[in-house]
Amino acid sequence: MFQNTKCECGHQNPVGTVLCESCGKPLDEDLLIDENTPLEMRYDGVARRSQKANPHFIDRIWNFFSSVKIAVYLIFITLLGASLGTIFQQESTLINLTERSEFAAYYKEEHGTAGVIYHALGLSRTYESWWFVALLVMIGTSLVVCSLDRVLPLYRALARQQIRKHLQFITRQQVVYTGTFEGDREAWLAEFGKQLKRKRYRVWQEDGALLAEKNRFSRWGPYINHIGLIIFLLAVLGRGIPSWHMDQYLSLYEGETRQIPGTNYYAKNDDFTVDYYSESELASNQKGTKVVKLYETKARLYECTADCDDPIKEPVLTEVMQHDIHVNSALSYDGLKLYQNSFQEKVRFISVHPSLLNASTGESLGSFDLLMDNPSESYEVGSYQLKLNDYYPDFSLDEQKRPMTKTREPNNPAFVFRVTGPEIRPEGEVYIYFPMPSEKSKYYEQLFNESFKQRGDNTGKFAIKVENPIVDGKMNNIKYSEYTTYLNIRMDKAMPYIWVGAAISMIGLIMGFYWQHRRIWLRFDDDKLSLGGHTNKNSFGLRADVAWALGRAGIEVTPKSLDNRRNLR
Repeated sequence: MFQNTKCECGHQNPVGTVLCESCGKPLDEDLLIDENTPLEMRYDGVARRSQKANPHFIDRIWNFFSSVKIAVYLIFITLLGASLGTIFQQESTLINLTERSEFAAYYKEEHGTAGVIYHALGLSRTYESWWFVALLVMIGTSLVVCSLDRVLPLYRALARQQIRKHLQFITRQQVVYTGTFEGDREAWLAEFGKQLKRKRYRVWQEDGALLAEKNRFSRWGPYINHIGLIIFLLAVLGRGIPSWHMDQYLSLYEGETRQIPGTNYYAKNDDFTVDYYSESELASNQKGTKVVKLYETKARLYECTADCDDPIKEPVLTEVMQHDIHVNSALSYDGLKLYQNSFQEKVRFISVHPSLLNASTGESLGSFDLLMDNPSESYEVGSYQLKLNDYYPDFSLDEQKRPMTKTREPNNPAFVFRVTGPEIRPEGEVYIYFPMPSEKSKYYEQLFNESFKQRGDNTGKFAIKVENPIVDGKMNNIKYSEYTTYLNIRMDKAMPYIWVGAAISMIGLIMGFYWQHRRIWLRFDDDKLSLGGHTNKNSFGLRADVAWALGRAGIEVTPKSLDNRRNLR
């Protein structure tokens, strides 16, 4: 059905316009019924796309995202989802766990059935989950659509304001004054405009009418706030780009060099030191306890320059920085930051220098260097060759008494070697070697080597041992680390954009909170003076401005008498 939206002033308004875009006359039938009710001036009555009477499919999507109610629901659901991610630790904060099975085992061990359900539902990766990212995208879309749906009509309304407004538009504002006037209208208008200018209003006059406006820029505050929030959300989503964001943990024992996952950088722990407060420095209730004063990692950062992805060759590393990392003093290089997170007093064997012995005579047939993690596949020992058949970093037995490794960390390493050389059958002999000096390790070593002998895999001719492991009370032929340091590796290229978005958002909030858009319309009809004023907030301040200007122009009124809503009551 065709709807005539042409106003009596001759202006053709878009369908859905509540107040004439030119003269301000109410066009909606509901507004015409009660002529005393103040007008709704949120967008100056301009039609918005979301108010279409017969929306198409695209318009329905637009209407969904332009709804403030939907935006509030989305924010509430997102906050609820974010709170679920705080019930237990997120996977990204767990140190030395990488496999899904390891995470599942951790949540089961630490939190029981609740942890199993939490991990199974994917809540342990809440902030990287598809549904959480989708909620952020929907909030961002809502911000964009809400802003466009409102800011464009508002801009059109404010950019082409007519000075002489319809009488009903003026008399149905928040602040209203009507009265008879005798005298020189033009002179009085000039004086009234002069007084408003002293209050920093911009004033326009035309044919016995006046428009005064102040702080229009404050109307753009909410939309500038939206722009800041959109930049903020885009930056947060940008953290999903691997090269933009990193927040992980790296454990390094003393002397170890490890690659920082996802980068071409390697970190080395040259040395770790920890200093404790002395008894005299401790408070009385802390006496007898060990309180850490300072712990520090002497770290080096290397960059791989060649053979970085070659599985055979050793990568070529170039040192780029050295820094002593301690709390609040991170190693920082090209956006990459290494923070001191924690440490653990844990003796860890790095390498041993064992010998191949003749089991019957104890004669050494040669020795070799054996790393506890990442061992070589073969070793030349005198006239013999040792080939690594099996390696168990953290040796244990499963329910069927079969060898297995509990973790990938070399907590209790076991090496199965095949020895070939002179006076040995072509297929060689098999021996197991436990470098960790414990009664259980000795028991397993003896048990399995005896089992190999019974199967015919060896003759018991050889033994693998560290000769003279202790000299003058110190370990010999054994390298070990007393401490393991945990570094927090961070890279956040999105952070500058997050700060920019937050700053823009704050500017918008300040604009909207601390300034008010105030407008005053005035017209003469013969000897009748009609004045109307509107502000988006703080109508008391507007009434005070109008009363002050009228008083200076010769019309004494009180601010309360100008309140149209009060007069209606």
